[in-house]
Amino acid sequence: MPLIRRTAGLPVALLHRLQSVLNAAARLVFSVGKSEHITPLLRQLHWLRVPERIQFWLCALTYRCLNGTAPQYLAETLQKSADVQVRRRLRSAATSTLIV
Repeated sequence: MPLIRRTAGLPVALLHRLQSVLNAAARLVFSVGKSEHITPLLRQLHWLRVPERIQFWLCALTYRCLNGTAPQYLAETLQKSADVQVRRRLRSAATSTLIV
């Protein structure tokens, strides 16, 4: 099993279990056994591994929050550092950092 680091605050054991379920689903779609390598199957299905999938959805959610298409309660939790009054004079205001 590939090395999976802690992602989005989830325990490694849970990430391994989720990846195992994803692998089993891919093997079910292609009707192959456990000895078959999973990477080519995931690529053919255009499926991301669990850590990459989590990162993709977090990035997509952040994009939606910044562009006004996310639910209001989520969009209110993110602010650009340049939009905060006390941070406007800091060098970090010139970067595209976010405050949660």
